[in-house]
Amino acid sequence: MTASTPDEFRAQLLASGLLAATEEDGIYALSETFDHLVLAFDALVDRHGTALGATRWRFPPIQSRKGFERTGFLTSFPHLAGSVHVFTGGDREHAELLHRLDSGDDWSRQLSTAPSVLCSACCQPLYPMVSGRLPAEGLLVDLSGWCFRHEPSLDPRRMQAFRQHEVVYFGNPEGSRLHLERSLAYASDLLTSLGLAIEDVVTNDPFFGRIGSMLTESMLNAELKHELVAAVASESASTALFSANEHRDHFSSAFGIQQSDGTLADTACAGFGLERVVLALLDCHGLDPARWPASIRQMLGI
Repeated sequence: MTASTPDEFRAQLLASGLLAATEEDGIYALSETFDHLVLAFDALVDRHGTALGATRWRFPPIQSRKGFERTGFLTSFPHLAGSVHVFTGGDREHAELLHRLDSGDDWSRQLSTAPSVLCSACCQPLYPMVSGRLPAEGLLVDLSGWCFRHEPSLDPRRMQAFRQHEVVYFGNPEGSRLHLERSLAYASDLLTSLGLAIEDVVTNDPFFGRIGSMLTESMLNAELKHELVAAVASESASTALFSANEHRDHFSSAFGIQQSDGTLADTACAGFGLERVVLALLDCHGLDPARWPASIRQMLGI
């Protein structure tokens, strides 16, 4: 471990030039070295998706507002969502915007809601595409892309903008559980091979508000979410590097996704937080990738 606290780790990352701070907490500029490590690990996971025969899709960091609303994200996580707003006025409205800008007032009042929002998970834009009946064997999709969650923090482990790489399953309950079991085994082997000490924990999503406590208890009891966690710049608080989530028919009922026999499908997603994996590797093996063990450099192709 290179640092004993997140603050110390952040200071080391900034001093080494791997990350650069911006005016907004939790938003970092990534150096060429850091981004190269993210892309190297992403390519490693991509080969796994190819070996599974998964259909490959890549989405931009924005999605349809209508589709986003149907995912239920706002019901459970309104504190994490990000909306897109645009200017649609004329000269008069533009003049008012400039007046507010020059006066230091809230110029965003002159903007209108756009028909798009920021992606909170890279799988969210996928579900509207899969509406309808699935093939008899189900469907497996490999996804990778940028996400946003409104969690302003100086802790580099909690970036507001980050990338995920997921494999999503659509089909029957047995296939869903099998997908998660196999994904957990693959991810555990991969992270361990990269020299990381990980633990498989049953956990829950950060649900919001009073109803969140009930959802949390239900999710934990059903063991719908597993995470592979590691101690990154902290001995007391672990960091999730990989997550396996069983949705049951939550998304299928919202988007009309059916098995080949017409019954609602089950879905499950399993994926890595790419920047978090790189942070774990830097904390474990040191801030200079050129000095990492040869076996790990070979795995990553760096």
